[in-house]
Amino acid sequence: MYSTTGIDASNYVSTFNTAFYFIAGISLFLLIGLTFIMLYFVFRYNKKKNKIAVQNEGNILLEITWTVVPIILALFMFYFGWEGWKPMNKPPSNAMNITATARMWNFSFQYENGKESPDLVVPVNTPVKVNLVSLDVIHSLFIPAYRIKSDIVPGREKFMWFLPQTEGDFDLYCAEYCGLRHSYMKSMVRVLSKEKFTAWYGDTTTLVIAAEGSSPGAQGLAIMKLQGCLACHSSDGSKIVGPTYLNLFGSQQIVIRNGAEVTVTADTAYLKQMILDPFSQVVKGYPKGLMQSYKGKISDADLAKIIEYLKSLNEK
Repeated sequence: MYSTTGIDASNYVSTFNTAFYFIAGISLFLLIGLTFIMLYFVFRYNKKKNKIAVQNEGNILLEITWTVVPIILALFMFYFGWEGWKPMNKPPSNAMNITATARMWNFSFQYENGKESPDLVVPVNTPVKVNLVSLDVIHSLFIPAYRIKSDIVPGREKFMWFLPQTEGDFDLYCAEYCGLRHSYMKSMVRVLSKEKFTAWYGDTTTLVIAAEGSSPGAQGLAIMKLQGCLACHSSDGSKIVGPTYLNLFGSQQIVIRNGAEVTVTADTAYLKQMILDPFSQVVKGYPKGLMQSYKGKISDADLAKIIEYLKSLNEK
């Protein structure tokens, strides 16, 4: 989504647009100009009009021109690109700090007061510094309307910053192919007025239950959505990357443990182990190593709510 207010969505839009339009304009001019020159030479110097070939020794002025002019154009392109890139490495000291955590296959955003959100919620006209963390493979956080993108490399400290200049919702994607469900790894940047953001930020409720209401396991479902569990597991029996949740609780599962097949019951202890220590065993027929441990990320109370939701899927 792009701004329709006439105001740039972020502080980078005008400089990057200038660089883009300049490069595109020069490229279009050269494409059209060289095409016409080529066609002119084809008709002007064809074999019918020039039956005897003539040897041309060259033209020093022409050679200097087609060497110097492209260099000057390339320097101008570099200048416009540099002007856009240079401020991206100098976030203001008063910027709001948010941590973006990427994993297969979702983003989550953590705030300094402990609040966590699946969307990047920010106040308008306030500089925002986003610290980039990957828990598994290389991802890339891309906000098209803001003209910014940065790779997120495991084990490397990286950040991006921007100044949101208009309220609204803007698309946020992973722009680095990161596996089977890469195309599902998308979120939103939600820019609120400062008053609305203050109210949202001050609400320290961990989760807001909306569509699920008070149905059994509603809080567990909300927690799983926040953690991106539904990117790999279905609740309707369809096979994605991991086992389905439908009729999972209490079922018999064949797992690979220490290289051997073992039949286990998917009870509370099993589910906790699979969430907190997924490398200890893997369900037969599914790839190993895709799911990362949620130890330290999900509390015991939230685990209980997740299991309550899984139980509710047996009642359908």
